[in-house]
Amino acid sequence: MKRGLILEGGAMRGMYTCGITDVMMEAGLLPDGVVGVSAGAAFGCNIKSGQPGRALRYNLRFAGDRRYAGLWSLLTTGNYYNARFCYHIVPTQLDLFDTEAFAASPMEFHLVCTDVDTGQAVYHQCHHIDSEELEWIRASSSLPLAARIVTIGRQRLLDGGLADSIPLRYFEQRGYDRNVVILTRPPGYRKQPTGILPLVRMLYRRHPRLVETVARRHEMYNAQLDHVASEEAVGRVLVFRPDPPLEIGHICSDPDVLQRTYDQGRRQAQQRLDQLKAFWT
Repeated sequence: MKRGLILEGGAMRGMYTCGITDVMMEAGLLPDGVVGVSAGAAFGCNIKSGQPGRALRYNLRFAGDRRYAGLWSLLTTGNYYNARFCYHIVPTQLDLFDTEAFAASPMEFHLVCTDVDTGQAVYHQCHHIDSEELEWIRASSSLPLAARIVTIGRQRLLDGGLADSIPLRYFEQRGYDRNVVILTRPPGYRKQPTGILPLVRMLYRRHPRLVETVARRHEMYNAQLDHVASEEAVGRVLVFRPDPPLEIGHICSDPDVLQRTYDQGRRQAQQRLDQLKAFWT
């Protein structure tokens, strides 16, 4: 049995995910591998480093800080979430990420980005964390319109959720056969075509394959939901979905809303802890 954990993105909806994964860590229920998309990558790396509570802590501390995120950052840097402050200052100076524990852990950690030139998903495994690996995490979380394209080597990258929002098939292909999937949308959710496609076409006109990927994203996402549901029905996947729907949006600087979202995930994980233990043992 190879235990996998698949973490959808959703920006600050990821606080719900953190509530679930913190309960898992505290109970000693750890996967053999994690794959995170966008916020799932930015917050999920704390699982491999063994730092429950860290993602909630630094978001409560900095979410209302203009150095961290906001229109000031977007206007002055081109990134709503300040690239240098969020991905290089916070983890190395202000709320330390445990790079030694991350490197020492046998757990695999993968993330997903989208190549803006091909429109295809790029999968990257992080064995350790340094400045370049932090850029991979940033790229996975870089939403179009709200962030600049991230260049790593010869690749130009944006948010992984554009090309593969729920990378269950990716982990299945790698041999993971007992997978827990944490979604940040409620039961019954179906994605609709994006209303910002005309703006995407205009701003990314030099990247036509990226535009095609954005235009088809709802089809990809809904097909992935169908695959998750089919695997859940036969008992190969255990799925967490927020029910009731989360009150939080993509962007939130209200500490009370952040805390409530996190607590909703904790409660659900605690209620289903025995089910999770049985699934992974």
